[in-house]
Amino acid sequence: MKAATYVSAGNLQLIDQPKPVIKKPTDAIVRLVKTTICGTDLHILGGDVPACKEGTILGHEGIGIVEEVGDAVANFKVGDKVIISCVTACNTCYYCKRGLPSHCEDGGWILGHLINGTQAEYVHIPHADGSLYHAPASVDDEALVMLSDILPTSYEIGVLPSHVKPGDNVCIVGAGPIGLAALLTVQFFSPATIIMVDLSESRLEASKKFGATHTICSSDIDEIKAFINEVTDGRGVDISMECVGYPATFDVCQNIISVGGHIANVGVHGKPVSFNLDDLWIKNITLNTGLVNANTTEMLLNVLKSGKIDATKLVTHHFKLSEAEKAYEIFKHAGENNALKVIIDNDLS
Repeated sequence: MKAATYVSAGNLQLIDQPKPVIKKPTDAIVRLVKTTICGTDLHILGGDVPACKEGTILGHEGIGIVEEVGDAVANFKVGDKVIISCVTACNTCYYCKRGLPSHCEDGGWILGHLINGTQAEYVHIPHADGSLYHAPASVDDEALVMLSDILPTSYEIGVLPSHVKPGDNVCIVGAGPIGLAALLTVQFFSPATIIMVDLSESRLEASKKFGATHTICSSDIDEIKAFINEVTDGRGVDISMECVGYPATFDVCQNIISVGGHIANVGVHGKPVSFNLDDLWIKNITLNTGLVNANTTEMLLNVLKSGKIDATKLVTHHFKLSEAEKAYEIFKHAGENNALKVIIDNDLS
């Protein structure tokens, strides 16, 4: 089969790979219908995730059709249409039982990271019963792809631990797909202001359509801080969310936070950051980091069914799997291409 493969740092190629097979009774083989590219895939290509070895098929998101199941799979059968979770969960180990399937002892974030992923014609899914969801016909396929990763990630790592309250001032640094997904889900809690910070005017314009109340196109901390102080009467924001994964964007978040505020780090970091504890210790702030557990996927699926969120708004570009290399080029230069999420359709199987 053809698969988008991490060949070496900076080098992704669509090459021939062996078609996956059932290895354990709890496995499933899924034929991809649609997949997408995540910012994490770009971090891998940039060499920021050394655990991902050269030759790995990338991708941890998608929907597909079950082609084969192991004898122990109880909840899925051949022909079922499914959402593939970015987190593989055995549901029986120490961490799964503690509600942390992201650290599953036989799973976690392994697709497109430690094992071959979804940017291919077929994908091998370990622990299928804990790692797949039935895809309802009532929700658009492209919206369902957003449930693989960015909606639960933004909600679980950005919104929920920040304890957003009605009337809060929120700043999201990074108006890419994860930042925009955070923008959509933070509105469940009716904040008074949602400020988006980015270097792309087109992404900021998109954020206004998604519900942002204020935007600023800048990387200058002093300029951003002055803007936010004007919006918040000099207090700073109650919640700042880092949705990029670079030291400079984390620095923005810690410089704009108010007394009693919350910093949520959602981005994937490949380099250390400076943490201004000497300034922040006295401000009664809290900070959270983490890897998505995907334990809100069912809830978010119900939100999509209700029509409260139109996740298809996150999709701007469409490619075929045979055009995977082109899709990466567009997504890598998302700002100049006005790209948010790209959908890749399996045109080969």
